[in-house]
Amino acid sequence: MSQRIVIDPVTRIEGHAKITIYLDEVGQVTDARFHVTEFRGFEKFCEGRPLWEMPGITARICGICPVSHLLASAKAGDRILAVTIPPAAVKLRRLMNLGQIIQSHALSFFHLSAPDLLLGMDSDPQTRNVFGLMAANPDLARGGIRLRQFGQEIIEQLGRRKIHPSWAVPGGVREPLSAEGRNHIRERIPEVRTTTLNALAQFKQLLQTHEREAQTFGNFPSLFMGLVTLDGLWEHYDGVLRFVDSAGNIVGDRLDPARYQEFIGEAVQPDSYLKFPFYRPLGYPNQSDHCRLDSGIYRVGPLARLNICTHIGTPLADQELREFRDRGNGTVTSSFFYHYARLIEILAAIEKIEQLLDDPDLLSTRLRADAGINQLEAVGVSEAPRGTLFHHYQVDENGLLQKVNLVIATGQNNLAMNRTVAQIARHFIHGPEIPEGMLNRVEAGIRAFDPCLSCSTHAAGQMPLHIQLVGADGSLLSEAWRD
Repeated sequence: MSQRIVIDPVTRIEGHAKITIYLDEVGQVTDARFHVTEFRGFEKFCEGRPLWEMPGITARICGICPVSHLLASAKAGDRILAVTIPPAAVKLRRLMNLGQIIQSHALSFFHLSAPDLLLGMDSDPQTRNVFGLMAANPDLARGGIRLRQFGQEIIEQLGRRKIHPSWAVPGGVREPLSAEGRNHIRERIPEVRTTTLNALAQFKQLLQTHEREAQTFGNFPSLFMGLVTLDGLWEHYDGVLRFVDSAGNIVGDRLDPARYQEFIGEAVQPDSYLKFPFYRPLGYPNQSDHCRLDSGIYRVGPLARLNICTHIGTPLADQELREFRDRGNGTVTSSFFYHYARLIEILAAIEKIEQLLDDPDLLSTRLRADAGINQLEAVGVSEAPRGTLFHHYQVDENGLLQKVNLVIATGQNNLAMNRTVAQIARHFIHGPEIPEGMLNRVEAGIRAFDPCLSCSTHAAGQMPLHIQLVGADGSLLSEAWRD
C-alpha cells in the first residue's frame, strides 16, 4: 500500500504551506508536492480602488517586502499617467530598493537559513533556530541583525517608517533624503560591508561540509529570468527581461516587461493556492517532463539574477561573482546556491548605495511629475529580493481599478520549488522510518528560495482539508478528510 508523509507546517518561511511526500509499497519516494494553504486575494479586493491608493495598499500585502510592491505599483502608476518621473525620484526609489534587498536577504540568510547551515541539518530542532545561532556564533548573529537593521534604516530615512512606507506614488516620491539621513547611511557602510564579507567567507567554508546538499537541493536544468540593463548589467529596478538556459545560452533578450503575457503564462493546479507561471514559448511542463531542457520551468531571484547578467558593476561584488560562476558550467543550477547569491547581492547593494550617496540629486526637491489619467492599462516591474515582480493594472477614465494581476516572484519559482522538494525527498528518504534531519532537508530546500507566500496566494484551488468534531469533554466525535 502506498503511503504519504506530510510536513505541516513548513517552518521558517513567510506564510503557511505544507509538503506531501508520496511513497510506494516499498517505501521509496515517487513524488513530492509543495502546497500553499493560505488564500488572500489581493488582486480581487483592489478592484474599484483609485490608482493613487494602490502603492500604499499593495505595500501592505507583505511586511517583509512592502517596498517591492510599493515600487512596482508606483511604476505602473507612472505609466498610466504617461509621465517621465524626475531623475531624483528614480535615484531615491533605487536607493530604497537597495535597502529592501539588504534587509530581506539578511533576514533570509542569517535568521531563517543560517541555523541549518551553521548548526547542521541534523542538529537538535529545539536549538536549530536564531536563538541557537546566537548561542553558537554570537558575532555572526549580531552582525546579521545589524545588517538587516541597516537596510530597514534606509527605508525609514526615506519613507519615515521601516514597514509599509507610503512614499513612492504615481509620478515620483513624496520626500527627498535628508542630509542627516545620508550621513547616517554613509557612517554604517564600513561595518555592514565587513559583516557581509565575513559571512561570504564563512559560507564558502561551509560548502565543504554541505557538498551533498549543494548537489541535491534543486540541482536541475531550467531557465532563469530577471531584469538586466540593455548591456546585460545586473539590474534591480528598471531595464529589460532576459531568459538564460542552464547552459548559459540566452534564449530571450531585451524583452519588454510590459509585454510579459507574450512569454509568461500562468497556470493553476487544484492542490495549491499558488499560481504556476511558466515560459510560454516552451509550454507548461507536465508531471513527467518538467525537468527537461525544453520545458517552460524557470527560476527568478538572486540565483537567476547572477546567472543572467554579464557583470554587476561594482568591484567587490564582481570579484565574488567570478568565483561564484566557477562553481557552475555556464550557469549555477543548484538552488542551494540561492544562499550564496543573496550574500553577493547584499555586497553589490552596499557598494551601489555607497556610489549613490555622492549624487546631489538625492537631496533634490524636484520629486514628482503631475498628470491625470492618460493610459487605461499599464505594467510596473521591479526586482523584488525574491525575483521579478509584475503589477498589471487596468483602470477606467477616472483612474478606478477595473482589473489587477500580480505576478509574484515566489509564484514564478513554484514549479522549481515543487521540483526541488521531489528531488531532495528522492535522494534522502528511503523507507517509512525517516529521521527528523531528513525531513528538515526537505523544508530547507524550500527555504533556499525564501518564499513569501502572503504575496503570492491569489489563485484559488481545491485544497486538501481535515476537519475534526470535538465534544465538550475533549473527545473526538467525528472527522472527515478531503484529498
